[in-house]
Amino acid sequence: MIKGSLVALITPMTENGAVDSKKLDDLIEFHLAEGTNGIVAVGTTGESATLTYEEHANVIKQVVDKVAGRVPVIAGTGANSTHEAIDLTQRAKNAGADACLLVTPYYNKPTQEGLYQHFSKIAASVDIPQILYNVPGRTACDMSNETALRLASINNIVGIKDATGDLVRGKALIEQAPEGFALYSGDDATAVDFMLLGGHGTISVTANAAPKKNAQAAQFALQGDAEKAKEVDSSLRSLHKNLFLEANPIPVKWACHQLGLCDLGIRLPLTILSEQFHEDILHALKEAEVLS
Repeated sequence: MIKGSLVALITPMTENGAVDSKKLDDLIEFHLAEGTNGIVAVGTTGESATLTYEEHANVIKQVVDKVAGRVPVIAGTGANSTHEAIDLTQRAKNAGADACLLVTPYYNKPTQEGLYQHFSKIAASVDIPQILYNVPGRTACDMSNETALRLASINNIVGIKDATGDLVRGKALIEQAPEGFALYSGDDATAVDFMLLGGHGTISVTANAAPKKNAQAAQFALQGDAEKAKEVDSSLRSLHKNLFLEANPIPVKWACHQLGLCDLGIRLPLTILSEQFHEDILHALKEAEVLS
């Protein structure tokens, strides 16, 4: 089981929107040096929605090759078409990913039975560990705890990223999940509390800008040291909030540019962070002590 702080890695781009392979390599080395416990490539934060199939597969392969086994690599391979998700998941397996992260199908609003059949079909089609991803705020599709637990009985469905931010619901999921089923927070603001309840880690946007502190907070939370976990996390609270002032990954890519980690490139329909939010992000970076 992968535990701790897993970064939902941005995909660095040049100012004309091309994937910046050199900056991607540099980012990976940065995260390994800062103590990030795992890398999630080409998820929401990695702009999976606007990468081509070939770019998607190439970024996963580059991350796997550069990491070279030093930490686990999880590939975002979800889609709102089951056959497309199967194809992306197979490509990730071929690239050498350790596991895949599969978001609930967005836009077309499947039933709970449709969700069960979608994920069970992918699991049966590609023999690689798979992590469910529930983020109803973005997908207009909410997978119930009951459906997630039903899917947890499938051997290669090994965990879930719960980005609901609902700790009551998260607690119930943690208490009912079978042994060995990994439970990750996908909501930075409540991630420490989720881990203190028994969750196993966080798949984090904030970790792009403050990986060391995010990993430290996760480590303390997993050790059950609430006081130390919350003390470290307190300096990240503004980042947790302000990195969502506009749609992710708009703010975090701008923040990473301020830290010298990437250029300003981002793909339409996403745009560079609005000027009115610049000071909020700068303040949050200073509060986290990653920018002087």
